[in-house]
Amino acid sequence: MILGMSTGLFTGIHVLLSLAGIVTGFIVMFGMIGGKRLPSWTAWFFVTSILTDVTGFFFPFKGITPAIILGVLSLVVLVVAIIGYYLKRLAGSWRARYVITAAVALYFNVFVLIVQSFEKIGPLKAIAPTQSSPPFGITQLVALGLLIVLTVVAFRRFRPV
Repeated sequence: MILGMSTGLFTGIHVLLSLAGIVTGFIVMFGMIGGKRLPSWTAWFFVTSILTDVTGFFFPFKGITPAIILGVLSLVVLVVAIIGYYLKRLAGSWRARYVITAAVALYFNVFVLIVQSFEKIGPLKAIAPTQSSPPFGITQLVALGLLIVLTVVAFRRFRPV
């Protein structure tokens, strides 16, 4: 039981929040590439990403794990993105900070999706039984490359007025 829910139900909610964070993150990213703010989508990206990180801390871990460290790092970059977007209103260098930190938060979500997919989805686990297997590394590298390209394009095009 976690927070009064079965572990399976809690895990399902955590996964749905994570997937929602990824989908809304890509919508926000493509909005930035199109020069648009998309305030509602941005709010949902922030909320679902924060809830994903927070719910991740409730799983029964022993000690500090890479997942906990990544969750903390994700919350830090989300705080910077939120400050840039809402408090600093993307003024001056805060536009760049927002674009970069929002992209990093999205990448963290995608990174975890890939890790979990290779651990839980049979055919993926079969081709890469460990996280040191080439298919896993190649998949992470492609995801990182894609997010870097999208971030650079968003950085160049996102000039909200």
